[in-house]
Amino acid sequence: MFRSFFSYLSKAAWARNIVTKWSIGWKMASRFIAGVTLADGIQAIKLLNSKGINATLDHLGEDTDSPEKAHQSTMDIIQAFDAIEVAGVRANVSVKLTQIGLGISRDLCIENLKLILAKAKSYNSFVRIDMEDSSVTQRTLDVLQEVRQHGYENVGIVIQAYLYRSEADLRKLLAECIKIRLCKGAYTESPKVAYPKMQDINSSYDRCAAQLINAALSQECPKVSPCGKIPPIPGLATHDPKRIDFAKVYAEKVGLPKDAMEFQMLNGIRRDLQEELAKEGYCVRIYVPYGTEWYPYFMRRISERPADLLFLLPSIKLR
Repeated sequence: MFRSFFSYLSKAAWARNIVTKWSIGWKMASRFIAGVTLADGIQAIKLLNSKGINATLDHLGEDTDSPEKAHQSTMDIIQAFDAIEVAGVRANVSVKLTQIGLGISRDLCIENLKLILAKAKSYNSFVRIDMEDSSVTQRTLDVLQEVRQHGYENVGIVIQAYLYRSEADLRKLLAECIKIRLCKGAYTESPKVAYPKMQDINSSYDRCAAQLINAALSQECPKVSPCGKIPPIPGLATHDPKRIDFAKVYAEKVGLPKDAMEFQMLNGIRRDLQEELAKEGYCVRIYVPYGTEWYPYFMRRISERPADLLFLLPSIKLR
């Protein structure tokens, strides 16, 4: 119920206008978002790096509705690579394909993505394609395959464990040694395409995590690069201690080294767990979002953590 409601709000213009004008709205959002500028994102990464934690920098935005906006988003993402290099921080970059034109034209999206990948390649860096809702899952996978056919191998993708198709998708992707970020899933989906019950999502996540770990072993355990830019094959994105424990135990059982997989988390969530895993010798990477288009991202985080709404109640009563 909560997820459906906040999914609706994330796309509602009237709700965006209200929440983005509330000071309490940004105060809550800033728990998850580094800030509105690229400099804010870089500063957040420096703090993470000081604790032995790597990052993925994300310029927020999605569902771009014009070629001009898609081009501007592409230039903003390219600028992020320059800033990472100048600052010397341990980070790569993620991108949503609808941000760079997928909803407008496949060709436009691929053209923009190739510009981003070329910039990343010039710095020996990596791009993670974020996965959006199921309406664009196949198109996203198709774009990934096309840019790889054009010689860009410095690119990975996100797979969402709550989709029924994900285990089959993983088998195809891992056969090509593609680097995967595995998450549970953040969008409201129909029971026709996704597991509706959390126990089934958790079971799917563990099966997918085992697939990733096995694939890393079969590919001779590629490790995170010394510069922190290139991740290993398994990127296990979860804050769920039981999912983390499963992966740790399974990896130890089959003999995968700690530096041949990453635990990935979101900025501002379970900082204690992030630092604990890093101290244990695991690779940890934090997804660091920044930018003015923070509203949809914030709504999805609230849908996952509805208890945070309690902090809004005093503001709501005063209005």
